[in-house]
Amino acid sequence: MTETKSLTGDEKTWGMLCHLAALAMFIFPLGNIVGPLIIWAIKKEELPWVDKQGKEAMNFQISWTIYMFISAVLILLIIGIFLLIALGIINIIFIIIASIRANNGEEFNYPLSIQFIK
Repeated sequence: MTETKSLTGDEKTWGMLCHLAALAMFIFPLGNIVGPLIIWAIKKEELPWVDKQGKEAMNFQISWTIYMFISAVLILLIIGIFLLIALGIINIIFIIIASIRANNGEEFNYPLSIQFIK
């Protein structure tokens, strides 16, 4: 939880939006990946903080989607139902935490995130 160099309000806001855009999953399927991807793609060249936050959000949301698919398969063994519920709650909590930290200009690394994009 280290604070980075002096960031502008614009950088913090766009960094926060990279994480919050994952809530698009409530609007359309795979919105949790498409939302952050759009913001990251638009602002990554212009704002280095957004590039960093976008990568972090994308890595977590891709990882989370993989975990959700595995849990969906495990529904056949009943445990998948509980895993899906837990993963859904954890995802929302982590999105909120990451958004707040990004808006404060603080680093946040999602736990259980596979680093697909470096």
